[in-house]
Amino acid sequence: MTIKHVLSWDEIQSLVDQISDRLKPDYDAILVITRGGMIPACLISQRRNWRNILVAAVQFYTGIGQTREIPTFLQFPSDPLVAGKHLLVVDDIWDSGRTIAAVKQRLDTAGANYEVAVLHYKPGSSKVPGQPDYYAAETDQWIVYPWEPPHDPDAE
Repeated sequence: MTIKHVLSWDEIQSLVDQISDRLKPDYDAILVITRGGMIPACLISQRRNWRNILVAAVQFYTGIGQTREIPTFLQFPSDPLVAGKHLLVVDDIWDSGRTIAAVKQRLDTAGANYEVAVLHYKPGSSKVPGQPDYYAAETDQWIVYPWEPPHDPDAE
């Protein structure tokens, strides 16, 4: 049985505060990975008074527990918007790391500088080298964020 950690909004705010307190002050923009990163990125941007927010919509999942090998980029900033820029890439969780690795590859190709921030890092699940530059908690639990619909990982 998978251990689930159902987070409250207060816990989310605490995690965001932990990350925000450690961030550098000089990012040109936030690049939010949808959908999971939208709320953490919004909370970070509010706390730091940052207004330049870009969106990367990346899809690996085709259904619960079903993924494809190559991601589909539904939306991504054009190279001139990110080339030479210092970006903060924000997502909710680094689980397999595949989504963030795909985003990093696109940013590398465009010539961007970036750091990655996530609320939760799951090193035991990561399938890619490296780790986030900033994370508030390390876990191996199934994380349920307050903005997500109910989901039973044991039913997969």
